[in-house]
Amino acid sequence: MSENHVRTREQTEGRELSYPPLPEALTVGIYDNHTHLEIADGDDPIDYREQLDRASAVGVRGVIQVGGDVPTSRWSAATAAVEPRMLAAVAIHPNEAPVYDTAGGPDGTWEGGLDGAIAEIDRLAALPRVVAVGETGLDFFRTGEEGRAAQYRSFEAHIDIAKRHGLAMQIHDRDAHEAVIETLLRVGAPERTVFHCFSGDAAMAEICADNGWYLSFAGTVTFKNAQNLRDALQVIPRSQILIETDAPFLTPTPFRGRPNAPYLLPLTLRAMAVELGTDASVLAAQINSNTELVYGRWDAEPVASPTVPSYTEAIGGIA
Repeated sequence: MSENHVRTREQTEGRELSYPPLPEALTVGIYDNHTHLEIADGDDPIDYREQLDRASAVGVRGVIQVGGDVPTSRWSAATAAVEPRMLAAVAIHPNEAPVYDTAGGPDGTWEGGLDGAIAEIDRLAALPRVVAVGETGLDFFRTGEEGRAAQYRSFEAHIDIAKRHGLAMQIHDRDAHEAVIETLLRVGAPERTVFHCFSGDAAMAEICADNGWYLSFAGTVTFKNAQNLRDALQVIPRSQILIETDAPFLTPTPFRGRPNAPYLLPLTLRAMAVELGTDASVLAAQINSNTELVYGRWDAEPVASPTVPSYTEAIGGIA
């Protein structure tokens, strides 16, 4: 694993581990509003700078780099501080919330418990070029009943952080649609709320549309067995559509299963345009407008010099 990665993706047996070729470049560029460049994947992991260079070459203008625990959120904030093509989101992932509550976080070394981890996310949320709280939410697929109280506590705390800092919120929702919606309506959603890697159906999309929430579509919208996502895409107003890779996961067709990267975003965009019966450039322009309304412009806050503090110190943790 490179020093510029924080985590390594578990290699599933039988996966093709080479990165796909670059697609045809877009005429109108696009933003990837959810990616994990801190995760090493594939037989030859790509440094985040090369990832962004490849993305730029095909018309991906910038990315939101998303954290899911304390180390990856620190990395996201620190790297966005020195990289003009990157903004950051910080959070404790719902599946990590019970782990922080009982076992010292994913590496077993965190001593502050879940409340301490949330306090660290609150601190990171105030830093320059951190534009979102995420990914947070509920996941009833990987976490059982014993961990749900911690997930709810974490989710509601993250909602509060997003509101107090005036940031967007990115929601992770897996097998928990009704519970996520109930929580947002009961507690009150942040003004700019995004369902990352939307996994619901047309009926859920209508609820989101009515509440002004954004749906972010990933490579899953290209999967043969994902008609529910294409139905939702038809329902949600185009002013509430965002797009993402969730790299290194959820690689779009025809490269499903191989390592994903922001440079593959044009494949998802073009598939969505075909589904909506529009031109990819027209759809890109609309999504760009939506993305900047949610997160602001990538040049709204200046980047810092990578040597002040030193890049190595920044990656190790922000004082």
